[in-house]
Amino acid sequence: MSSSGWTSTSMPYLTPRAAGDTDAWSEEAKEAGRRGSQRIVHSGEDEAPADVALTLGLMAGAAVVVRRRIIELDGEPTELTDTYYPAAIAAGTPLAGTGKIRGGAVTLLAALGHVGVRVVESVTARMPDAEESEQLHLAAGEPVLQLARTTYDAADRPIQADVMVMPVGRQQLRYEIRIG
Repeated sequence: MSSSGWTSTSMPYLTPRAAGDTDAWSEEAKEAGRRGSQRIVHSGEDEAPADVALTLGLMAGAAVVVRRRIIELDGEPTELTDTYYPAAIAAGTPLAGTGKIRGGAVTLLAALGHVGVRVVESVTARMPDAEESEQLHLAAGEPVLQLARTTYDAADRPIQADVMVMPVGRQQLRYEIRIG
């Protein structure tokens, strides 16, 4: 387990929540007796970075909606998350705003008719850039994990791309895979 005692799992973040439920992060932290929160540092339409455009099947520079958040555990930054949506899905919706979305973005996407049925995740370890080090309060030379997740709908169209950056020493990633 990580030094913070936190193990991150993906499943709660891939399933729409029931009406009135809080977001998956707040609920998961609460169940562990901790306080999970997030600060939205940017939200709105932007040009897709080349890697995100490729992931979402868009032309380089195409319009996307991005939500940039600092995820906190007990008031300390534990993850930086940038979530990208094709503008055709998210423009003009609460995903493009800075307000908290009741039940989380996956729940809103489902209400808009975009339900994820397949997810691809890729995890790499790397050194952070200066901004990431500052935002995550990292010590000099402390590496990060980068988890890139793409969510696809039933027609195998990408509907969401996440890029999450987290301190190596404060996270453990846990995967449970059910076959058949």
